[in-house]
Amino acid sequence: MIRLILIILGLAVGLEPVLAADIQVHAVRVGDDSSRTRLVVELSQKVKYTIFALDNPRRIVINLPPVQFPEDVPAVSGMVKAMRFGQFSVTQSRVVVDLGAPAKVERNFILPPASGFPHRLVIDLVRTDAARFTEQVAAYRSAKLKTATAARPKPTPITPKAKKSDSKPTIVIDAGHGGVDPGALGRKTKEKSVTLSFARELAKQLKATGRYRVYLTRSRDIYIPLRRRVAIARERGASLFISIHADALARKKVRGLSIYTLSENASDKEAAALARKENQSDIVAGVDFEEYPEAADTLLALAQRETKNLSVRFASLVTKRANKQTRLLERPHRFAGFRVLKAPDVPSVLIELGFLTNRQDEKQLRAASWRKKVASALRIAIDDYFKAIPISF
Repeated sequence: MIRLILIILGLAVGLEPVLAADIQVHAVRVGDDSSRTRLVVELSQKVKYTIFALDNPRRIVINLPPVQFPEDVPAVSGMVKAMRFGQFSVTQSRVVVDLGAPAKVERNFILPPASGFPHRLVIDLVRTDAARFTEQVAAYRSAKLKTATAARPKPTPITPKAKKSDSKPTIVIDAGHGGVDPGALGRKTKEKSVTLSFARELAKQLKATGRYRVYLTRSRDIYIPLRRRVAIARERGASLFISIHADALARKKVRGLSIYTLSENASDKEAAALARKENQSDIVAGVDFEEYPEAADTLLALAQRETKNLSVRFASLVTKRANKQTRLLERPHRFAGFRVLKAPDVPSVLIELGFLTNRQDEKQLRAASWRKKVASALRIAIDDYFKAIPISF
């Protein structure tokens, strides 16, 4: 049944009716000579694809049908500064290429199997100037506006939260990053995997109590835009929103769990830097902000003082309970302008479980036993919170 649904979804948007497991990307390679940089994507079969450019920062984005990518990230060279790939939506995978200099797509084509190689998608990039790169971006946006306006989904309206027929609080757990956006990287670990594993464990424990309705913003390795994560919480009528993350720092000795609540005035430079990094998720995934206007400022203007106060109260309970089960960062409760916390009527926190750049933290973040005991501490904090807070906001 799931397979049939995905096939129907694929046909509805004009993509090949295949699943990620049906098409394999064997390798992604980058080569460079004096005149151009060539990207080669080796595929198990011929696919339909689209290519476009985005600015601020400069990126080349390649959309593919659902495919299974290799684990290894290719070495980069030439005009390619960095590259990432992964699932972007149910019906789409994506390769995002960060450019070190303005470039244009000189040509792109698919080579049939030959000389032991499978199908190959080839993209040649050549240098250009800033003005012509901007023209390339404008041309893409103009063409998309003409062809996709009618089909573009409407933005989620800012409407009152859904009302539930019973008295159970609704908790939405947000596993940070996902799909084409890996998040922070450790020696052996991607943030998107850590956050999903922990979110599943916390959801499991909360559901087992029978006291809550529990939803995940994502239950698998897929990209969810920041604005959509906020919208899910509001659409579900959430009484509490918990966004799960893990950090990375150049200072590898820094470790410990921390929790953040919303404030445009960050509590310290580290909190401000972390918020800037987390708020880049949509950029990392190749989202065009012309296509999806940012609603964060509007949400912030509507934010209720009571919502922020409740978020702070819950954060205090988390630090109290988590301190008994794991190491906390110095001054564990901090404040910053995280976009994902800006629902005006849903108490929201962002929890950084630890640092993937610290060997001890990375080891425990990968351990099911650690996830279980820390999730238990959060469950108790949630119980404490709802014992004291009436569900009337």
